Amino acid sequence: MCVCAHVCLHMPVCVCVHVCLHMPVCVCVHVCPPHSSMAKGKGKGKKAAEPKGRKVTLKMARAALKVTVDGKRRLDLSNMGIAAFPRCILALSDVDELDLSRNLLRKLPDSISSFASLRWLDLHSNQLESLPPTIARLQKLHTLNLSNNRLTAAGLPPELGLLADLRRLNLGLNRLDSAPHFLCALRELRELALFGNLLSREPAHLRHLPKLLRLNMADNPLPPPSPPLDTVWRAPDLLLVRHSCLCDACHQRCHHMQERIHSRASAPRSHHSKAALTTATLSVPNAVPPHDQEAWR
Repeated sequence: MCVCAHVCLHMPVCVCVHVCLHMPVCVCVHVCPPHSSMAKGKGKGKKAAEPKGRKVTLKMARAALKVTVDGKRRLDLSNMGIAAFPRCILALSDVDELDLSRNLLRKLPDSISSFASLRWLDLHSNQLESLPPTIARLQKLHTLNLSNNRLTAAGLPPELGLLADLRRLNLGLNRLDSAPHFLCALRELRELALFGNLLSREPAHLRHLPKLLRLNMADNPLPPPSPPLDTVWRAPDLLLVRHSCLCDACHQRCHHMQERIHSRASAPRSHHSKAALTTATLSVPNAVPPHDQEAWR
């Protein structure tokens, strides 16, 4: 007799029997492993593993050191698939510029403060959701690029406003629904990018930045601008008084100025004088003719 049994765990046992006369008994058992969904259930409750990314060694970091045309030492670790801040680069914390853009970074460690000489930090196109307060210790920082991340207004620490020398700050393509008020503390800021965020109203407090030259807020859900007011001509120094209120000297002076204005308006224009004034006669930066240069100096 030949017996064939097929056994599945967590399932009823199914046995198929085939009887052969004048033959010995043969038993074959096949066991199936648990279903893959059962195996997944054992790990329920655990967080999904973070992407491993590429591991950077100190040797690799030293090979990525460059010197810019203006003599600055730049550590370029951009577009290397880095998922965690490489601790080994703390041995190179004396660099002037650090490029960690286009990686998979989700957070910065507090040890970023070790780069005290840093003037330029590029972190664009990562997965950052917040910044550590210790970033305020980068007191020499001039340029900070944080665009194309996952930053929210709550993820920006107030200590960011302590970067007293910061000139350029790029926060575009993030998830900011407001511009934090501590940005007004950046008194040296020249350029601020807030494009591609979730701003629903214009941050009026940014007008108090004394040296701000460029502000980019394109691609935000801002309300449409109000219709422009009618153009009104305004004279900077215009005072209307009655003739009876003027003294004799002031009356004569006003009368003399009025005659000069009328004489200039009625005088024929000279084509020769206009042609004589060329760029060759403008020898000083403020474009003053030679006969008037002494007065301007």
